[in-house]
Amino acid sequence: MKPVRIGLLGLGTVGCGTVQVLARNGDEIARRAGRGIVVVAAAVRDLARERECDLDGVRLTDDPASVVDDPDVEVVVELMGGTEPARTLVLQAIAAGKHVVTANKALIALHGNEIFARAQEKGVVVAFEAAVAGGIPIIKALREGLAGNRIDWVAGIINGTGNFILTEMRDHGRDFGDVLAEAQRRGYAEADPTFDVEGIDAAHKLCILAAIAFGIPLQFERIHVEGISGITREDVTFAGELGYRIKHLGIARRAEGGFELRVHPTLIPERRLIANVDGVMNAVLVMGDAVGPTLYYGAGAGAEATASAVVADLVDVVRALTADPENRVPHLAFQPGALSDLPILPMAEVRTSFYLRLRAHDRPGVLADITRVLGAHSISIEAILQREPDPERGEATIIILTHQVREGDMQRAIDEIEALSHLSSPVTRIRMESLAR
Repeated sequence: MKPVRIGLLGLGTVGCGTVQVLARNGDEIARRAGRGIVVVAAAVRDLARERECDLDGVRLTDDPASVVDDPDVEVVVELMGGTEPARTLVLQAIAAGKHVVTANKALIALHGNEIFARAQEKGVVVAFEAAVAGGIPIIKALREGLAGNRIDWVAGIINGTGNFILTEMRDHGRDFGDVLAEAQRRGYAEADPTFDVEGIDAAHKLCILAAIAFGIPLQFERIHVEGISGITREDVTFAGELGYRIKHLGIARRAEGGFELRVHPTLIPERRLIANVDGVMNAVLVMGDAVGPTLYYGAGAGAEATASAVVADLVDVVRALTADPENRVPHLAFQPGALSDLPILPMAEVRTSFYLRLRAHDRPGVLADITRVLGAHSISIEAILQREPDPERGEATIIILTHQVREGDMQRAIDEIEALSHLSSPVTRIRMESLAR
């Protein structure tokens, strides 16, 4: 059979990686797919720029729409990033009856509902494994491998930049700003690191994971998002002394009356496998009712790691070219008419445990007043750690670990504690998760 001809929109790091993997493993890929896969066209920003991949036989253009409209192109691979013109081009490809593969998490998180509806109407596939956790096949695991399970929760380290920063802070006692600067020098973080360190990138990915895990529409705007820029090396040290590690987690959980979707720094027990995922690596922990916990670990970014997922999607698309559209795996794993309409719960209703760090004046009655406020809001204390007072400043650092409590009750208690005259700075609050059943 003739090879399937694909066109790339974008020929940067992942685009070149895709070309390299297809060239190096072409025979093996053809054996798996049943047909060869060849790149015939690619859209680039700068035609004069030299690239590190073999583009022999590939038509280069600076007009991405011409790739979509090219009659020789059967599958469009979108690797541009951003939401426009990616959205317009993907919808244009779907309208032309062409299958689409994308690595664009923002596109899927923000416009996936529209894109999948159009694809359903046209009977084409939109594949997006590379949009979440790079080379880790977590989308396929949730859509297919765990299809016999009721997924209770998903928790993931899904941004390598943030994980690198927290790992360096813990291992070397460094401050956030110093490590961020190093991450930028190494190319792990952009010049503007907001998407990574403030949790937006992770929220895009969590949005997709939650939709597939629970069979709900994509609802990025309902996710609670907090970054790691407020984490201090003091908090990292205290967490370690108490047997925990701080990780920037995306958490999607099935709860009574709805679902929790949240991205924030989290204390997790150091004995958990996911707590020992360090550096720029990613990991996703999934709890299914039948299989129990399963952990997926690997490179969350990089040229060939992400290209691995892109090519896997291409193999699936090629296999599906002759399949009845009604018998394909649905885009979000559940049949379009069977998505749940249960709401995403507001953070005030979410129940978690908490780590509290307070800097208080060293005088009698301070701890009693703080615990009295917590008790008045039905907040049970698991542990208290008080550091030696600083004689020069007349202050003591108090660490409190709580049992599970509603977020709204905790916030009211913190407001009350901060209104006392005892504190010399605001309360530091970090949520805690056991990640057990």
